[in-house]
Amino acid sequence: MTDHTATLSFIATPSNSVSGDITIPGDKSISHRSIMFGAMADGVTHVTGFLPGEDCLATMKAFKAMGVNIEGPDENNNVTIHGVGVDGLTVPTEQINIGNSGTSIRLMSGILAGQSFASTMAGDSSLNKRPMMRVVNPLKQMGANISAASDGTPPIVVDGGAKLTAIDYQLPMASAQVKSCVLLAGLFAEGTTTVTEPGITRDHTERMLQAFGYEVITEGNKISLTGGGRLTACDINVPGDISSSTFFIIAGLIAKQGSLTLRNVGMNPTRIGVLNIVKQMGANIEITNERQAGAEPVADLIVHASELHGIDIEESDVPLAIDEFPAIFIAAACAKGITRLRNAEELRVKESDRIQAMADGLEILGVNCTVVADGIDIVGGTIGAGTVNSHDDHRIAMSFAISSLRSSGTITILDCENVATSFPSFVRLANEVGLKIDTQK
Repeated sequence: MTDHTATLSFIATPSNSVSGDITIPGDKSISHRSIMFGAMADGVTHVTGFLPGEDCLATMKAFKAMGVNIEGPDENNNVTIHGVGVDGLTVPTEQINIGNSGTSIRLMSGILAGQSFASTMAGDSSLNKRPMMRVVNPLKQMGANISAASDGTPPIVVDGGAKLTAIDYQLPMASAQVKSCVLLAGLFAEGTTTVTEPGITRDHTERMLQAFGYEVITEGNKISLTGGGRLTACDINVPGDISSSTFFIIAGLIAKQGSLTLRNVGMNPTRIGVLNIVKQMGANIEITNERQAGAEPVADLIVHASELHGIDIEESDVPLAIDEFPAIFIAAACAKGITRLRNAEELRVKESDRIQAMADGLEILGVNCTVVADGIDIVGGTIGAGTVNSHDDHRIAMSFAISSLRSSGTITILDCENVATSFPSFVRLANEVGLKIDTQK
């Protein structure tokens, strides 16, 4: 769990240009899943490019607590997982502490629902405010003995020993975490579990299950698997995280001059909504060296300083860029005209209410924006100076840090401790390419 007794601030001073050639750390979503699936596989799984952020380390610690031998990460971010099979996890000796990781608690709910033993999961103060009934309800439909607190937040308590039965589940919202949770419970259920999603979401779970030799059938927006199979260990090469890359993509675009090369970026088609959006805004980005890294497509990106203009963001791009919107809002603040986002209610139940938190910060910096129930209108203009609160949300902290490329003065960002959960090397890389960010306790 992150220590918030001494909060960390970012002090970002203006800088006009960026340049450099950098490799973004490994994808957080894929790193999480490599631990989960490797732990449940038969045999030894080798992972390269693992992200050693606090969220992924929380997943690793949880599976170690359930009897899995995991080595690493070493200095090259390699991890070795000695799988115990789908039926080999053992009862944890105490409550599982998930820290700040929503991915961990939601996906692991599906895995723990199928175990013979009881378990309890909770996290830090931020995670413990996040909604969990979206995973608890479908798991109960499958027969799981599972509950959350009275207000639907953690801790999640699983009594264990339930016999799960497959369901056909219509996702009420486009959520890769809920989809993955139900599919993972389906591994332990009798029959074929089918999830139907209202919009396409990231498909790392489906891709990685297939890499581990488990059959997953995808037909349009329906994903199915049959319980009772086994996972076979394999090698996982984790590509660079597109969500982490986004801060540098936006930095490269809004800089007054320069270009940035980002190496080995994950280009999963369910994750590249940010590229679709900024290209519509006029972004000059070259996609080169396209290739496959295991089950995932990757490429190198060359990002050039660009004159951006406001757009109405397509509804179909919203679930494909849900984690990237705080940074996209900074691009909108630097663009000519108005950028409008709708159908993005999900942003209100992330680590913070990202719509309101970003609007509050932008207004402090002199950017005109209007919040609506499911989105925001942002009028591009000049970014000023001031002190903004990240609300303990790593993506908001990093977004306001990159806005200093176009600010008229110093921006102080409060409560930045949680940047370490997803992108521990952010400040170092940012300063390496030309930003000016100091940290202060």
